Amino acid sequence: MQRRQYLAAGTAAVGATLAGCTGGGGDGDGSTGTLATRVTDQPGDIDDFESCVVTVTGIRVRPSDDEETDTETDGPDPDGDDEDEGEASYDVDDAEADLVQLQDGETELVAEQELETGEYDYLKLAVSDVDATLANGDDAEVDTPGDAPLTFDESFEVRADARTVFTADFTPVKRGQSGSYVLQPVADGVEVTHEE
Repeated sequence: MQRRQYLAAGTAAVGATLAGCTGGGGDGDGSTGTLATRVTDQPGDIDDFESCVVTVTGIRVRPSDDEETDTETDGPDPDGDDEDEGEASYDVDDAEADLVQLQDGETELVAEQELETGEYDYLKLAVSDVDATLANGDDAEVDTPGDAPLTFDESFEVRADARTVFTADFTPVKRGQSGSYVLQPVADGVEVTHEE
């Protein structure tokens, strides 16, 4: 099966599942919590697919108070483009999720990272590859908007010694008559919960 490469990955595998560093965002008292990022798929044009496997290579977050945030990453930028000012990015060791299997509330864990406590403005997912097959057996071309990370404009709080679960919802949507698809975030499907 032909793999569809739509972002210049060009990154070496990072040894740890997640690596990177974030600086002085958060509350500044040194306390930390866990951010668990899960993905799910609300029906868009997913019924067109036999499988739609996305490869997540990084997450990005921006602390609400980002004046002193260190945005340096460990290794190459996971999605090959520049970060927005104040973002902290973390590499993910090629986590794969088949969106066809993530219907009806099913989710898949793609990243887990310790972060400083505090408020964060948004979360982005860097997707390096989509390997998709249509229901008729043909390969499908699936991109992200502008070949950029998927952005989920949902603020969230990381709490001390707790697990914040951020469920990012996105789905493939057909581009007119072109036969190609684009992954689109589903804003009202994003969910943030806390586990003590």
